[in-house]
Amino acid sequence: MRVLMILQARFSSTRLPGKVLKPILGQAMLAHQITRLQQATLFDKLIVATSKLSSDDGIAELCDKMNIEFYRGELDDVLDRYYQASIQYHPKHIVRVTGDCPLIDSDIIDQVIDMHIHSDYDYTSNCIPPSLPDGLDVEVFTFEALKKAWQESRKVSDREHVTPFMRNNPASFTVQNYFYRENHSHLRWTVDEPEDFEFVTCVYQALYEEIPYFKLKDILALLEKEPSLQLINQKFKRNEGLLKSQAKEKELGDD
Repeated sequence: MRVLMILQARFSSTRLPGKVLKPILGQAMLAHQITRLQQATLFDKLIVATSKLSSDDGIAELCDKMNIEFYRGELDDVLDRYYQASIQYHPKHIVRVTGDCPLIDSDIIDQVIDMHIHSDYDYTSNCIPPSLPDGLDVEVFTFEALKKAWQESRKVSDREHVTPFMRNNPASFTVQNYFYRENHSHLRWTVDEPEDFEFVTCVYQALYEEIPYFKLKDILALLEKEPSLQLINQKFKRNEGLLKSQAKEKELGDD
C-alpha cells in the first residue's frame, strides 16, 4: 500500500467530552469528518485509530456502520497507536488527521499528500508554521519515519502528539511545509471547546444543504458575509493541548 490515512479519535476529550459523537444536523461530528476525508483522492485506505477504553465503543460502532476499518490501542500513547495500526497494511506513507477537524478540506489534503510523495522528505505538513485555519491541519510522513519515532521517542508529549519527535530532530528527519497562497492561520476551525462546536455547527447550518462538501473558499465566503461568526471562538489558542503537555514536562523536569 502506498498511502494510508489514519484518523485518530477518542471520546474522552478533557475540554469537550464526547465531542466526536456530538450531532451536527443529525449526524455525529466524526461521521461528517470521515465523509469529508473520503473526498480526497490521493490515499489508498482510511482507518480510524481509537483507544481500548469502553468509552470509545461508540466510535467503533460508528465505524462499523460506515464500513470503516478501525484499530483500538493505547489512549495516551498515540504514537504507539499509529504504529500498531499501520503495520498490518505495510504503507509507504501515512497521512495523520485528528478527529476534531470536521471542516477539513479534501483538496488541501490532496495537495499536501502530492507535495510529500513527489519529494524525498520524511515529513510534510501544512502547519509548521501554519498558513491555514486551525482545523485544516494535515501531516504526511513515511512509515520508516513513524517507526524511527516509535522506537526512539521518550517524552510524553512526543508519544501523545505523534509527530513532535519528527519535527524537532532535524539531524534524523527531513521536514518540509506546505504554504497556502494566503495566510488564514488566525482563524480557528477546530473543535476543542463548546464555542468551537457552536461555530462549526453554524457553518454546517449555513452551507451543508446546498454544498455538502463545502471547501475552504466556501467557508471564507461565508465569514466575509457574516463576520460575527468568527468571533464565537477566537479567544482560544492554537495547539493548546500540545502546549499544555510540554509545560507539564518542564514542571516535572523532563528535558
